[in-house]
Amino acid sequence: MNIDDLYIRTIEDLEQAVEELGFLPYFTNSIPGFSIEEHVDPRVWFSGEDGTWEWKGPVINELNCAYGKFFEKKAVYISKDWFPDFANYRRDGYDFDARFEDGLAPYRDKALYDLVASESPVLSKRLKALGNFRKGGNKGFDTVINRLQAQGYVVISDFVYMVDKHGNEYGWGVAEYSTPEKFMGKSFTDRVYQRTPEESYGRICEHLHKILPDADDQAIRKLLK
Repeated sequence: MNIDDLYIRTIEDLEQAVEELGFLPYFTNSIPGFSIEEHVDPRVWFSGEDGTWEWKGPVINELNCAYGKFFEKKAVYISKDWFPDFANYRRDGYDFDARFEDGLAPYRDKALYDLVASESPVLSKRLKALGNFRKGGNKGFDTVINRLQAQGYVVISDFVYMVDKHGNEYGWGVAEYSTPEKFMGKSFTDRVYQRTPEESYGRICEHLHKILPDADDQAIRKLLK
């Protein structure tokens, strides 16, 4: 499959697309046509009915795939087959402790990463409370959690809906965070550092050229930086 073949009507269409494409952004981005938003039946796109937004948690858990703000600070699905290479490239071969020890991560990143690693899976509301991200407390939760996602250290492992007194779900769904090590297990840990970061980057570029036949090398490199 390449992106030109994509049209999403059902959750099964979305799952197949994530598995076959390997990388699938949710919203429009710098590469035209490379998103769910541009290839979805309007009836399942923020329509008030069961659709792509409600499918996010089920897709993540059915496929054991990564979901997070990986490209241009926007949400992306990455299949479990491709996420080890992506994380290896974005981590530059470092696990988080080694990154911190080499002075490549600030303390506030380490503090939040350690909370995710010890508490995961953990809802964003609880994570903010544990990290004292509140009025008069610490600031910059979104900045740090998004950076940890972009670097491949944290993923969104589910979206949990609040339930009213009648047992009905409501709202948009609260993000649940985890480390890929905990969420994906051995399928991730056995593979994440098996190549050099440069080799992982090369494999990803080659794959993206296949699924994005109209995108040039500059556009792909821009998306991945």
